[in-house]
Amino acid sequence: MDTKTISTGAGSNTWTVTPEPYDTPDAVALLRAYYAEVAGRYWKRSVTEAEIDEGVLDFPADGLCPPTGQFVVGRLAGEPLACGGFRLLDPVTAELTRVYVDQRTRGTGGGAALLEVLEAEARALGAERVRLDTRSDLVEARALYARHGYREIPAYNDGPYAEHWFEKPLV
Repeated sequence: MDTKTISTGAGSNTWTVTPEPYDTPDAVALLRAYYAEVAGRYWKRSVTEAEIDEGVLDFPADGLCPPTGQFVVGRLAGEPLACGGFRLLDPVTAELTRVYVDQRTRGTGGGAALLEVLEAEARALGAERVRLDTRSDLVEARALYARHGYREIPAYNDGPYAEHWFEKPLV
């Protein structure tokens, strides 16, 4: 397993992003936190554990492992606080999904570190471009993607929550 370390400033702001199976305890905890946040923001309320369970089942993480994708966990000072994954839509197109940085650590370089590693892993599997969809209320995510070279494109899917679509060339 390759490890990519990204230094994002002085002192303890060093993120380590590592490919990791999506079913490890750290990965599962991060995926649950991701779902709790995106569902809570969508519904404008806290979500229950049962709703998180249902959401995880409705949007499984399968396919986020080679040869069809990859999942990564980001750690700040050794603590798992970020995750993300991609799956190949076709031999040259990867789709980012479940990109999440714990809100307590946003602005410390975790999102940039995730994208750098996910893009490198997608290239390693043959991807020439990365796409994603997101919602209007996920303003932090949309800003992150724009800062890192992703451009809005016409809809490429009909996801039930998709409101914005982005793409970035990898070659």
